[in-house]
Amino acid sequence: MTGSIRLFTTEALSEGATIQISPEQAHYLGSVMRRGPGDDVVLFNGTHGEFLASIATIKRDKAQLAVGAQLRPQAAEPELTLVFAPLKRDTTNLVVEKATELGVTRIQPVFTERTNAGRLNLDRFAAIAREASEQCERLCVPEILPPMKFFDLLGSWPHDRVLSAAIERGHAGYPSRRGFPQALLIGPEGGFSPVELDAMRRLAFVESIGLGPRILRAETAAIAGLALLQAAASG
Repeated sequence: MTGSIRLFTTEALSEGATIQISPEQAHYLGSVMRRGPGDDVVLFNGTHGEFLASIATIKRDKAQLAVGAQLRPQAAEPELTLVFAPLKRDTTNLVVEKATELGVTRIQPVFTERTNAGRLNLDRFAAIAREASEQCERLCVPEILPPMKFFDLLGSWPHDRVLSAAIERGHAGYPSRRGFPQALLIGPEGGFSPVELDAMRRLAFVESIGLGPRILRAETAAIAGLALLQAAASG
């Protein structure tokens, strides 16, 4: 329902069920959005589809919702993974948000030689992904994977799955036309090191792709690269 408040829940959803939402969600509904008993809410859980619900009871940080009719059945999403070197906090948060809006199903942080980021708050990433999924009307929330070191990632990557690496100032073309699953690798500010570039050139499953003639900021490269991969897969 366009314009309705959408909330992600881990509870099972079915018509006639009653569920309790989190304290944060109850505070958001009652104190921020000024909703009360009888008001409609849209629920999804990434498994059972999307349902219309109404607020049964609400008080401060507690609220129960009565689940009504299903609005949309669950549908499988094309598998799309973003592998990226974490950036400064706000910029990394932006990448997670926009990747979610663009349909990414998995987000894999990777530490490269030139990665300039400290400890990652994966819980915060998950919250950003949930909020973005609620806003953009997705039925699923991307999986946030634990960070990996660059060479560990290459060593464990399935050899039958293409990893499209965005390379600056190379002669790489656009992504090859193929279906899903898709995976995009974005390096850090400053790009990949010579050792990392050499390692990728030696691997048959790594496809070097270009994102145009200009040097893009890492967050812009992630958005542009995801759009290119999706266009190649559907073209």
